[in-house]
Amino acid sequence: MGSRAYGLVILAAALFAGPAVAQCRDDTVWLRGDWGSARFRVDLADDAEERAQGLMFVEEMPASAGMLFVYPSERAATFWMKNTLIPLDMIFADAQGRVVTVHSRAVPHDTTPIPSGEPVQFVLEINGGLAERLGIVPGSEMQHPAIADPVWPCE
Repeated sequence: MGSRAYGLVILAAALFAGPAVAQCRDDTVWLRGDWGSARFRVDLADDAEERAQGLMFVEEMPASAGMLFVYPSERAATFWMKNTLIPLDMIFADAQGRVVTVHSRAVPHDTTPIPSGEPVQFVLEINGGLAERLGIVPGSEMQHPAIADPVWPCE
């Protein structure tokens, strides 16, 4: 097996899992949709200081990792990539954890605003291009204990 094929097998093993094993934990976000499901180990940014810092100055991030931005309530959210060193996908979700917008491959160091488009309460940042590869689109569902009234409840 070539190194690229082996890498894709490892990525699939790290990200995909059946919904039966989905467990709500503060350090884990699950996403599901017609495309399947994926799990990400996340750092939380749930206060103003952590949200302002985000993933700035991070030089690399494992494929199965990310950062979950949690706001106290739904709002229009705008991100930018100043001082961000790696390309990112931004997955914007409403108060129930339903994905409303996916911004793919945000460009490092770019100060162009990236708006949520609709009010959101959660934003998951993952490695650039990964949302497209997995099939994460608006309508996908997010599971995390911070979601108070989820479309995909914790078991």
